[in-house]
Amino acid sequence: MTDNQTITAIEGIRVGHAHNLDGPTGCTVILCPPGTVGGVDQRGGAPGTRETDLLRPLHMVQHVDAVLLTGGSAYGLDAAGGVMRFLEKQGIGFPVGVGVVPIVPAAVIFDLDLGDPAIRPDAAMGYAACETASADPVAEGCAGAGAGARVGGLMGPPFRCKSGLGSAVIEVGDGLRVGAVFVVNALGDVIAENGAILAGTRQPPDGAQFANAMNILPMMARMVPGSAGNTVIGVVATNAQLSKEDANKMAQMAQDGLARAVRPAHTMLDGDTIFALATGSAGPANISVIGAFAAEAAAHAIRRAVQSATPLAGLPSGGQVGA
Repeated sequence: MTDNQTITAIEGIRVGHAHNLDGPTGCTVILCPPGTVGGVDQRGGAPGTRETDLLRPLHMVQHVDAVLLTGGSAYGLDAAGGVMRFLEKQGIGFPVGVGVVPIVPAAVIFDLDLGDPAIRPDAAMGYAACETASADPVAEGCAGAGAGARVGGLMGPPFRCKSGLGSAVIEVGDGLRVGAVFVVNALGDVIAENGAILAGTRQPPDGAQFANAMNILPMMARMVPGSAGNTVIGVVATNAQLSKEDANKMAQMAQDGLARAVRPAHTMLDGDTIFALATGSAGPANISVIGAFAAEAAAHAIRRAVQSATPLAGLPSGGQVGA
């Protein structure tokens, strides 16, 4: 078993961060080895995405060059231009006769309300994230796209917890691995395997205890929706050889892990989006098995995102609540 317990234990996958803690905001790039097959599954009612349609079955493009996870809401999608420029300089992308077009799907979180909304990821930050990309264990917590992440918005901004970015990998056996990297910016609470709340909405007036999102929701059943700007975005990856249809199924099954770790999930106020990557280096595998472990890796990475987060921008970490 590798000492690296993050997604970069999948051979060929490299991850890089860039961020501005004065925002706070940032972006995270996942660079793929040649021939990586991509898929996507988007749920929730408020997504911010780029190049997701081409990942679906029946569309021509089969391979993905990188995936970008970014803050800055829709403005942060500009960072994908920097990732494209980085890859183009290396001749990486879909051949079009006069050059290449790098395939860089992306998804955003809304972090404009945490600090200075004028500070957003841009093309320069996307390029910088690529320059830092490596196969080293992924830096977690308030790094990259996790810099501006927060959870638990049901009682308003003052009663949220700081969140971040988390990563995990699972050794399936027979040389197969499944990994995940997630940025957790959820409306709801992040839940441990035993049901305990790890981070989420804090109870007014002092915010010293968790309020429990499921106890609050009945009071909102007839209210006009509010507290917009929440999303969990991430990538699950495997070294198994999968078809494009299988990769999409892997992303779909990974959403089960999100629902295990976040309560509630997939609301109209979230834009939950999961990308799937299959590098193929370990040969063919049963998609039902790979998908099942993708869900486990997703849940673990989501929990790691809040467990690794540190206080920032006036928000406490979940570990400080009720301590």
